Amino acid sequence: MLFVKTTDQQSGKEVRLRYQEYGSGKPVVFIHGWPLTGDMFEYQLEPLSREGMRCIAYDRRGFGFSSKVGNSYNYDTLADDLNAVLTELDLKDVTLVGFSMGGGEIARYIGKYGNDRISAAILVSSVTPYMLDTDSHDGVEWSVFQGMIDGIREDRADFFATWAKQFYGIGLLSHPVSDSFLGWTQGMALMGSSRAAIDYIEAFAKTDFREDLKKFTVPTLIVHGEDDKIVPIEVGGNATHALLPSATYHKYDNAPHGLFYTHRERLNRDILAFIRTKASTNRSISVN
Repeated sequence: MLFVKTTDQQSGKEVRLRYQEYGSGKPVVFIHGWPLTGDMFEYQLEPLSREGMRCIAYDRRGFGFSSKVGNSYNYDTLADDLNAVLTELDLKDVTLVGFSMGGGEIARYIGKYGNDRISAAILVSSVTPYMLDTDSHDGVEWSVFQGMIDGIREDRADFFATWAKQFYGIGLLSHPVSDSFLGWTQGMALMGSSRAAIDYIEAFAKTDFREDLKKFTVPTLIVHGEDDKIVPIEVGGNATHALLPSATYHKYDNAPHGLFYTHRERLNRDILAFIRTKASTNRSISVN
């Protein structure tokens, strides 16, 4: 396995971030969603690497094969980890692709480190700009997140099995993924530590990325499913686009949160087209 090494600033211990790399050419770094691993991008890494892209995905600390450390599960630390990946691999002119909570990593990274290494950002089903419902902000009520925490503490395996069905939009009349694929998703989730899973719920629920988004100066693509039950499009894609009106915005009709698989062919086309054309255009559009 390949690892990037960094240091946990709270404990001083070494942190190893496992990564995988496909192809050569223009670097594209994929940042996975909660509570999965970089392996979730299997259906992007392989085909896009055949299109002249150097595709890299890493496991967030606390998840997958990366180090599971104390209590450093917050977005400032995650931005530092992303910086370590870009710095140690000496990546420049990078396109960052963040799925779900990974979109928050991109936002906090740019807010903290700027755009020098970045040529474009792609936010897919992203938790940006701010998930939590407050007196001054319409979002998702805290009771939803508390229910997730309670479910993990009660029976983590069963919670992830049930959650995965909502993640992919499975219902009485819709079954877009196989039972085996659901099992694979659950397996990825169970590789992470329960402490990380719980702390990251707090992080993506309570972290406000609105100031970070103001620092975006690179071409940005927003992709969100109109049937997303995990990060509702009104809270995620629509609100992010309102703060980044110059971004390209693709709304996927009938798409759930886990559209990286259910709508993988369209997503891959959109990612590839955006990377290839972003240097010459960065205009605001909305595509259904």
